[in-house]
Amino acid sequence: MADLIPYDDRDGDIWYNGALVPWRDAKLHVLSHGLHYASCVFEGERVYDGRIFKVEEHTQRLLDSADALGFEIPYSRETLVEASKLVVDRLGIGDGYVRPVAWRGAEMMGVSAQHNTIHVAIAAWAWPAYFGEDAVTRGIKLKTARWRRPAPDTAPVKAKCAGLYMICTLSKHEAEREGCHDALMLDWRGQVSEATGANIFLVQDGVIHTPSPDCFLDGITRRTVIELAEERGYEVIERAIMPDEIPKSDEIFLTGTAAEVTPVGAIDEHNFQVGPVTRTLMADYATTVRARD
Repeated sequence: MADLIPYDDRDGDIWYNGALVPWRDAKLHVLSHGLHYASCVFEGERVYDGRIFKVEEHTQRLLDSADALGFEIPYSRETLVEASKLVVDRLGIGDGYVRPVAWRGAEMMGVSAQHNTIHVAIAAWAWPAYFGEDAVTRGIKLKTARWRRPAPDTAPVKAKCAGLYMICTLSKHEAEREGCHDALMLDWRGQVSEATGANIFLVQDGVIHTPSPDCFLDGITRRTVIELAEERGYEVIERAIMPDEIPKSDEIFLTGTAAEVTPVGAIDEHNFQVGPVTRTLMADYATTVRARD
């Protein structure tokens, strides 16, 4: 761990409330509402060859997430898109990651925060494969989590908000302690939902199946990969999937901005091959994200 560079002690600039500021000066107060009550939304965007993939869609989701949490980001989508591009250019990022984040400030401390200032920051950094190159080649290992995705009437499940990721961190930490890369999360009904930060697909007899996104994010990468699969002539079915279908699958893979298209080599005691459907979609996605208009 000694070679890790802390995210609060780096060179460069971060876009903070409308202006570029030195990285180490982009701070918030310890009594910010976003820290204490999770009134915070964020995005994750990939940079390929200096360009942010689907930045407009990610930015709109950030605005929609804030709306779901009852606050308005004080910048237009166009301003946020240009700010993201500015940060990438300023830091000279070729391949990397962009993290826009918006949160309620410190004017009111309590559950209610009607009059708190909304702050926005955008940071970017170079970032390699999320699970590591070897894991992507051989397939990652998942462990079924004991925490479950909440029902739609218990949380703003369509928002990419900080509070919903607490159970993801707990689940991923437990999986890592047992030698796994990530966790498979079920929903409150016991149905397969997703990994801790990526959507899941099962290939059965050449048909691609994926859970209906009724209690988790319908990921931008997820939608992109579905389009690529259909262009290839694969049938894609969105439906309820129970855990007992996992061992009946020929291939399993994850999709996400950070994960991209990542094959799954094992879930609990069940093993899978990195098969032709997964390999095809990995290649198609890699081509798509670097394509020039």
